[in-house]
Amino acid sequence: MAATDTISDMLTRIRNACMVKHQTTQVPSTRMTKAIAKVLQSEGFIEGFEETGEIPQKFIVISLKYKGRNRQPIISTLKRVSKPGLRVYSRKKDIPRVLGGIGIAIVSTSRGVMTDREARSQGVGGEILCYVW
Repeated sequence: MAATDTISDMLTRIRNACMVKHQTTQVPSTRMTKAIAKVLQSEGFIEGFEETGEIPQKFIVISLKYKGRNRQPIISTLKRVSKPGLRVYSRKKDIPRVLGGIGIAIVSTSRGVMTDREARSQGVGGEILCYVW
């Protein structure tokens, strides 16, 4: 099997599930996808997630969140920033603000995966994984 970008795969699955208003979506489980799901949950973009399946192939089932009677997805955009072919790193003072602070940037730092706000307050930089708003 070819090496794939699990983060892009995860973001695409969430994006597609939101477009067709699915309640849940399934993503292959890795430490990184779990960490990103944790950040999305703590920031209120998803209801929650749980791990299912056996050891060789575990999955994370992500419960998506909608608002209003016509079920508008909470996540309007998921944008991959750092890709395997072009990594994007940022110093603590250069971490971008997404939509003037309305959205979040998910950053992989030496202290774990966190939002741009947390990274700034802890004074750490890292790899900018994606933007969410």
